[in-house]
Amino acid sequence: MTAAARDLGAQSDRPRLGLALGGGVARGFAHIGVLRVLEREGFVPDVVAGTSIGAVAGGCYVAGVLDAFEDWARSLNRLKVVGYLDFKLGRSGLLAGERLSAVLRRHLGDRLVEDLSSPFAAVATDLASGREVWIREGPLTDAVRASYALPGVFPPVRFDRRMLVDGGLLNPVPVAPCVAMGAHVVVAVNLTADRGRRTGRDLAALPGAGSVDDLDTATESAGHRGRPRMPRFGGFERRLFQRRRGEPSVVSVMMATMGIVLDRIARIRLAGDAPDVMIAPRIGHIGFADFDRAEELIARGAEAAEAVLPELRSLLAGKREHRPPAEFDPDRPAEPVA
Repeated sequence: MTAAARDLGAQSDRPRLGLALGGGVARGFAHIGVLRVLEREGFVPDVVAGTSIGAVAGGCYVAGVLDAFEDWARSLNRLKVVGYLDFKLGRSGLLAGERLSAVLRRHLGDRLVEDLSSPFAAVATDLASGREVWIREGPLTDAVRASYALPGVFPPVRFDRRMLVDGGLLNPVPVAPCVAMGAHVVVAVNLTADRGRRTGRDLAALPGAGSVDDLDTATESAGHRGRPRMPRFGGFERRLFQRRRGEPSVVSVMMATMGIVLDRIARIRLAGDAPDVMIAPRIGHIGFADFDRAEELIARGAEAAEAVLPELRSLLAGKREHRPPAEFDPDRPAEPVA
């Protein structure tokens, strides 16, 4: 069954619920808490769209492997996070991304986007044309990888004759795809709305040189205990994470800059594509690379979702008007900015 056929066929008397899961790197673990609360309360999304880490969470949810994604997220610590950093100089990104891809393929398998139980769209950016792309068909793993392929960090993903990169460049919180897929009520999760609570001292979201030394020692110790041993950090990798005289590391500056850009683009897009309900977890104190803080992020996401339940119940009960479905345009460009 094609994606368009499922959109037209999934009609019901109640307003169709759409869920737009925004980008935010490690902060995306908050999506798990949001999904758990919605699931518990019986608010099953009819359509789901995700950008970057939102595409990962949304894809896992629609594919029925959210439990596995949550288990993996909760298992991460600093040592395991470093183990996924497969530096590959000479390619079009700092990281090859193959270790993360292997995790995705292990859980998502060979699933196709068009065969999922509910309409799903992963948002990416066409590197050549600069246009926004909504991936609605093809291998789910590749669609998700394209959506989180942050330029300069991961190489672009070749998908359907296009070179695709992170969708957050154009649409960090993908409300429009939900509407296009037939949603009447859209709940959006914005992971960058809570800003201004970090200071210059907090910019280093990944280990500095001293912490890298500690991780080297830990990997050696793990090897002695019979666990797989990871390679030690070389000079290049060490300089990326190193802090000197209170200055942030290269990686920390990249993460902080990305947060500013995502926040500003999200504000512009949401002004034109406003959701009916906005969920904005209080996670501004957590860095974009704090992958070892899944437990807190999941709890914060659940807390934010609990806060909007009365509003969502009112909307789905028909006490407020809901929007009509929009025309689907998979190549819709970003909204112009005056």
